[in-house]
Amino acid sequence: MTYSLADLEHDIADGSIDTVLVAFPDMQGRMIGKRFQAEFFLEIANDETHGCDYLLANDIDMEPVPGYAAANWGKGYGDFVMKPDLATLMKASWLEGTAIVLCDLSDHHHHEPIAHSPRAILKAQIDRLAAMGYTVNAATELEFYLFDETYRSVLEKGHVNLQTAGDYIQDYHIFQTTKEEGVMRALRKHLQASGIPVESSKGEWGPGQEEINIKYADALTMADRHVVLKNATKEIAYAQGKAVTFMAKWKYELAGSSSHIHMSLADLDGKPMFPDSSDDRGMSDLMKHFMAGQLAYARDITYFLAPYINSYKRFQAGTFAPTKAIWSPDNRTAGFRLCGEHSKSVRVECRMGGADLNPYLAIAALIAAGIRGIEEKLELQPAFVGDAYVSEQLPEISKTLREATDWLRRSEMLKSAFGEAVVAHYVHTAEWEQLEYDRRVTDWELKRGFERS
Repeated sequence: MTYSLADLEHDIADGSIDTVLVAFPDMQGRMIGKRFQAEFFLEIANDETHGCDYLLANDIDMEPVPGYAAANWGKGYGDFVMKPDLATLMKASWLEGTAIVLCDLSDHHHHEPIAHSPRAILKAQIDRLAAMGYTVNAATELEFYLFDETYRSVLEKGHVNLQTAGDYIQDYHIFQTTKEEGVMRALRKHLQASGIPVESSKGEWGPGQEEINIKYADALTMADRHVVLKNATKEIAYAQGKAVTFMAKWKYELAGSSSHIHMSLADLDGKPMFPDSSDDRGMSDLMKHFMAGQLAYARDITYFLAPYINSYKRFQAGTFAPTKAIWSPDNRTAGFRLCGEHSKSVRVECRMGGADLNPYLAIAALIAAGIRGIEEKLELQPAFVGDAYVSEQLPEISKTLREATDWLRRSEMLKSAFGEAVVAHYVHTAEWEQLEYDRRVTDWELKRGFERS
């Protein structure tokens, strides 16, 4: 289902649309922007609007962070240009009289793309693949926890003793998830009505934990749909007096929430390039090189799959979250899983990413690593078979943000793919996240040391 500017003009004329959300994805993967009166949006639909450049130089609390080269107090925190991408125009059927359009960002003075903006980073990697004769398709499986709480009640409780929507493990459990259908059915219906094709939703392992899957698409479209999906989930839950969290690990004893990323390449005419019936697993040499690159540079790109302190709490053995950067056929203990073996839909699933990732940055990093594998014709290591959790000889996924930041800082592959200034921008983002954590006193420290120390 597509929604064109002509469709929007019609809906504005008949009064069914009166508001247009003009937004861009920030570094945290959130929708940031303005609400336009619909009639006025038509005046700038093929033009531009503006936003403050600190919006790509702040933290998750939206505090301006010192030390960025691209935007700072010395430069006065000026404007950047928000250019609507009309290919992203859609209705937001869960919001009365509202449409959404996502924007690309460019410099206010010379109108070159803002290189460190997430959408520009992904588009640059897609362009690199196109120059090689390939397109990339992706799908992101997104998990979250649903609570019988409001965001305000969560705050008033100090984020403890929260009531999840489920009371017991509900993985694939139809009766338990029936209790949560008020939110989940609304989410599926509204996404579908808004032009985001939904495949399914299901209960995940944790009480109140959900997964929703939307149909695979080209990488940019998938990333766009992912950020709208997250925003819609929060808004639909909020409208029903509920709360959700996309934290990678909201509670120690419960399963974390992931965002597994499935990827495959096609030629520029759409022909799948990963299948090869002559191979014993149905994998083409191109696929093997692409996967070998992702494995070889898994530590370089971990930050973009796990961007926060909390992200690394998810990497626990025996929790369906990976701890080893290896691949295996249909094995959920591995960091990379071969899916669709011996089929036209054969693909690689990266299981490292948490639900807190920014899809543009995560997919771009996976593409960059895959491209390096193709360029260097890297040989795919033999498939691992067995329980990767218990093997001590396998390459580990970074265990902390500090470790992942160090790999990012030293990554020549990413500096070549993204540009040194872009990598430096995100190294600074990671270092600020670490600093903010390091200087805070946590509840765990108080409970453990207040009397005993």
